[in-house]
Amino acid sequence: MTEPVIAIESPRGPDVGRLIEALDGYLAALYPAESNHLLDVATLAAPDVRFFVARRGGEAIGCGALRVDPEGYGEVKRMFVQPHARGLRVGARLLARIEEQARREGLSCLRLETGVHQPEAIGLYRAAGYVEREPFGAYRPDPLSLFMEKILR
Repeated sequence: MTEPVIAIESPRGPDVGRLIEALDGYLAALYPAESNHLLDVATLAAPDVRFFVARRGGEAIGCGALRVDPEGYGEVKRMFVQPHARGLRVGARLLARIEEQARREGLSCLRLETGVHQPEAIGLYRAAGYVEREPFGAYRPDPLSLFMEKILR
């Protein structure tokens, strides 16, 4: 089995759009709309966002984004791996690539919001060195949200 290739791509591609739609459906099944903090495709295509796609054999199997905040930190957004590709460490590879990009851009830390009903995602972030923190930016406390941060060295 070939290693996935991860690259910055436009979120506007048709196969990438299907990946984002699958993520939206997954999150909508877990959380009410007010607890889903999703960036739409137009925002994902903005100059302050780096959108990464993992492909295996040309198929888009995962995605993740780095949003560069004017305050000097990065925010991990839109992490998702297709169900049939889970267990292949695609999420860990995407997260490592986002971290690498954040370091290249001189960001001091990465922050994220994830949902409490996603134990696999929480486990991935904890294993990568993310720790819980208070809400940041425009986020407000939400019992369905978990906020995390990793200082980049």
